[in-house]
Amino acid sequence: MNKEQKKLLRADLFRHLDGIVTGPTAYALHQKGILDFILKEKTCTLQSVVTNFSANEGYLNVAFRILAGQGWIDYKVENDQVEIKVNEKSKTAFSLIPLYKEVVELMKISGKYHRRKFEMEPFLILEKIFKNFKSNYGIVFSKDETTLKIQQQVLKHIEGVMVGPTVVSLGMNGMFHKYFMEASFMPEEFHGDGESFSRLLDIFVYLDWFEKTNNTYSFTEKGLFYARRASAYGVTVSYIPAFRKLDELIFGDPTIFWNLPEGSTEIHVDREMNVWGSGGAHAAYFKVVDEIIIDIFNQPIDQQPKGIVDMGCGNGAFLIHLYEVIENRTLRGKMLEEHPLFLVGADYNKAALKVTRANIIQSDIWAKVIWGDIGRPDLLAKDLSQNYGIELKDLLNVRTFLDHNRIWSDPKTKTPDRQSSSTGAYAFRGRRIANAAVEDNLREHFQKWAPYVSQFGLLVIELHTINANITCKNLGRTAATAYDATHGFSDQYIVEIEVFNKIAAEAELYPVEKHFSKFPNSELATVSINLLRAK
Repeated sequence: MNKEQKKLLRADLFRHLDGIVTGPTAYALHQKGILDFILKEKTCTLQSVVTNFSANEGYLNVAFRILAGQGWIDYKVENDQVEIKVNEKSKTAFSLIPLYKEVVELMKISGKYHRRKFEMEPFLILEKIFKNFKSNYGIVFSKDETTLKIQQQVLKHIEGVMVGPTVVSLGMNGMFHKYFMEASFMPEEFHGDGESFSRLLDIFVYLDWFEKTNNTYSFTEKGLFYARRASAYGVTVSYIPAFRKLDELIFGDPTIFWNLPEGSTEIHVDREMNVWGSGGAHAAYFKVVDEIIIDIFNQPIDQQPKGIVDMGCGNGAFLIHLYEVIENRTLRGKMLEEHPLFLVGADYNKAALKVTRANIIQSDIWAKVIWGDIGRPDLLAKDLSQNYGIELKDLLNVRTFLDHNRIWSDPKTKTPDRQSSSTGAYAFRGRRIANAAVEDNLREHFQKWAPYVSQFGLLVIELHTINANITCKNLGRTAATAYDATHGFSDQYIVEIEVFNKIAAEAELYPVEKHFSKFPNSELATVSINLLRAK
């Protein structure tokens, strides 16, 4: 498979992710009549739609930004006001949105079945959808290039909802093991109900992921491409529980995911799936982090931090990895007897702490594993100092994809006349959060950490949004729409890279230039790696 062929398949993957979030969002607005209202008004404010349809402003705002990212409306944030306009694509796109009905219903119905097993009824529903998909839902393809692209876009979205959850389930259940990938196999080798499973595989035969000979299947080059990237679907698919409830989130009780008894399992995200998907996606970033760690721990010993604290340590894998990098690839690694490395894993989730502690012990590494809150570094510092004799400021602080997931609190100090440069859509429990307030909140967040990271720094991998005008011009080249949707509907605050760095500077924390990276290295960057320090 050549580079150009891989590029086309990667574009389809991104469009699949777009579909998983755009389908249920657009269909929810269609059912309420909001899209007809917009077509009639041509230009309207977010507030006018909220008033007319009794919607929760924050989540409705997220929904509009998703449509803007797909190019179906124009969306502008100015002076804290959101303006929505129809464009040359709106009418065609809106006319096709009823086609999402079946896949949106499949999303909802699948929630009644086992999260990991393939069961009969969803099989049958998917088969019915597939029949309609094969006939392109009766679409007569237009000779007009713009209309044709929208028709193809919607069909690719539907394909994404069909294949995305299935690919993740197959991946998590071991389908993409060498046993299946390197030789032909029969359906019953993987699934007890071989007959039903073969019907699922036949869908992928049509999509050219598998070849079928008699009753055996084997991967095609295209199928191997997606099998090796199954985890790329994982994070977006893990939020399907939230998308099943969009009607309630946008038009009903916006707190349905949060008003739960203490100790309850999250219901808006499949966390096991989320971690599985994240693990595959983050490997490339960790290679860059390794080089930063090597540089820091190759410095003269009196210029090195005494250790590392990983806030949001999850299962402890990242902390263990960093220790191994230091031990095997740095000067500090040769001095661990005289200058031991203090390791701290901190997490808000007590179940995560239990897993981290077990993994640390298994790896035969010395580390403290303690409770910590990303929004309260003072409590972490006090705990470390009083109970372990370790000063937080003497450690290198690291974290991965966490700062945007801080619990919201209204800023104590508002910057007078702040004109936010962020184009994102933000909410907390359905309430719309002004972009300027998000920036002020982020500044206060950094200010809390500044006393503890000024010397040795805050090494952070962070997720970002990009302007919807850029997203819609680069469909098939970015997962930005999926990020905006999954994070917007779950009260997370991803801002543009330039906004993130600007606000860090307001807290007197600045990127160490040689250690700054962004992925991809273009205007489409949605991930950054920063070592933030005081000047």
